Amino acid sequence: MCESNSDKSIYDCGANVPDQSRVAGARRLDIALVNNMPSAAIGATERQFQARLNAAADGVQVRVTFFACPEITRTEQAREHIRQNYSSIDELWGARFDGVIVTGAEPLAPTLKEEAYWGTMLRLIEWAEQNTDSAIWSCLAAHAAVLHLDGISRCRLEEKRSGVFECEKLSAHPLLLRVPARFWMPHSRWNDLSRSTLEESGYTLLSGSPDAGVDAFAKNGKSKSLFLFFQGHPEYEPATLLLEYRRDIERYLRGVCDRYPSMPQGYLDDNTAGMLTALRQRAQSARGVERLAEFPTADLVSRVRDTWSPAAVEIYRNWLLYLVARKEQRLRTTRRRSERKAGAGQQAA
Repeated sequence: MCESNSDKSIYDCGANVPDQSRVAGARRLDIALVNNMPSAAIGATERQFQARLNAAADGVQVRVTFFACPEITRTEQAREHIRQNYSSIDELWGARFDGVIVTGAEPLAPTLKEEAYWGTMLRLIEWAEQNTDSAIWSCLAAHAAVLHLDGISRCRLEEKRSGVFECEKLSAHPLLLRVPARFWMPHSRWNDLSRSTLEESGYTLLSGSPDAGVDAFAKNGKSKSLFLFFQGHPEYEPATLLLEYRRDIERYLRGVCDRYPSMPQGYLDDNTAGMLTALRQRAQSARGVERLAEFPTADLVSRVRDTWSPAAVEIYRNWLLYLVARKEQRLRTTRRRSERKAGAGQQAA
């Protein structure tokens, strides 16, 4: 269960579960979550990641502290929410966390290096290598990390890759323990990374799809922090892709975009797809924001199916157990050092 803590930006998952670890404290994890999503998606992103960690906790106490890149333009309402519920990014640089999750952000500049938050993103990558046992880089954050670490550039897709895709396991990595050989995962992005380039640069491919490309991959950082990269979105709620599609339609109807968005693949039943295809034809023949009223949001939300949560929860559970194992190892090493130091002091006396 996730509960709000009285401290600013802190939430506890599984707080009432007794510590069953062989090393006291190892099953209490501190996770930093750097939320870089646009203003309209801040709350939903918090909820999505908290829900995944809560479902995956399974006897592990997880405390989440929220941060955000300060360079991202926000509405006044979003800025106030961050002021009240998030810690300053400056507090992160001098801290150590068991793990960190860095979300993507809406791309605004022609290249990643031109984004206003690029400098902060680089500092995040370097901080995570030295101050975490593992880091998750989601979507655009994954693209930024591999660009900085190994000079791997993403390539622009002809159309947005949106939908729920069947993926297969590409390795026997512990992160995929108990995950089926084939599973479903949402994707929502305009850019992609080359599978061959990732392999040549020493990344371990975890999962992928002929239609979606590489789904997840991993690499140990210079200081042995395990870096995990998700091009997909295991944290998504059932309706997230649908609401994103509605947002993209609205942008088209308002003239912000010239191209009508592609419908998410592998996500909607035939009747729903037919209804939305008819809406597209009407909108293209008579474009206007009033057409958005013809998008039956509530009805369509009730129709979407969540086919990916079981695999997503297992992936996050495996990540938390990895963090517990690493923390247990660190605490045991610290305890042995303290015992040796105490023994040496007694002998000297």
